[in-house]
Amino acid sequence: MTHGVYVDNIKRLDSVGQLPERQPDAHKGNCGRVLIVAGSMGMAGAAVLSGRACLRGGAGLVTVATPKSQQMIVACGSPCYMTIPLDEDDQGQLNQKAADRVALEASSRNVVVVGPGCGKPPSLKHLVCNLLATHSGALVIDADALNVLTPDLLGTHHASSRVVITPHPGEFARLTGTDIPTVQANREELAIRLARQTGVVVLLKGHRTIVTDGSSIYVNTTGNPGMATGGSGDVLSGFLGALLAQGIPTLDAAILGAFLHGLAGDIAAKDFTQMGLIASDLVDYLPAACARHSAC
Repeated sequence: MTHGVYVDNIKRLDSVGQLPERQPDAHKGNCGRVLIVAGSMGMAGAAVLSGRACLRGGAGLVTVATPKSQQMIVACGSPCYMTIPLDEDDQGQLNQKAADRVALEASSRNVVVVGPGCGKPPSLKHLVCNLLATHSGALVIDADALNVLTPDLLGTHHASSRVVITPHPGEFARLTGTDIPTVQANREELAIRLARQTGVVVLLKGHRTIVTDGSSIYVNTTGNPGMATGGSGDVLSGFLGALLAQGIPTLDAAILGAFLHGLAGDIAAKDFTQMGLIASDLVDYLPAACARHSAC
């Protein structure tokens, strides 16, 4: 195991940017268009959470693409996003044909979020690699979509600096060929190393979430153990998609997203306790977190 990895020439950031102001003549078309590829049999909730968080993050138009058997469930999660049915296999997961539809739909969106609740279909690697190769906008790669990638594949995006990956320690360990204890002992150094190797922005989740592009690093100060519950990461990925869609630079969006996501959890925990906190509370408290931050 590698311990005490040292990475030099890194700028430490300690401030968080502000949310963009809405212009008086703003309309849904210029507030960002986000495509979220999420869900599978038994995991429709991940698609709902990500879609709702994207709406709460201010995206003008949100579309959730999900296996066709799950479309009705996902559509019932909110009347405010659109849904697209994707071809699926007999396990209710995306099949090979889904990649072509996703690429087509992605071409008219600023941002694509891919991975929440997708499961482990054999076709997922093709879908994600296709997005890396063809999508001209920003990408948020989360959850199951991370587990089909390698550092070399991440670096194939023509503008890798517009890619954000959001691994938890287990996903990060698999991606980098190490183990969770090593990751947890060297969180900053390993995140910086992966960002430099691939050119993407790395958001390594957990206590004191790390955000880095390989040149700068931010260690998040918000959040609490009550957020260690299923679906919290799905909320973060959708929220990040909304921030990116509104034109916030990639690193700034990742830092702001981590901060406000954690702040929403802190505010919600005061009402529900850490033990009683669930992921949908984070969605509902994102506006309160944004308002508190804007007032600072």
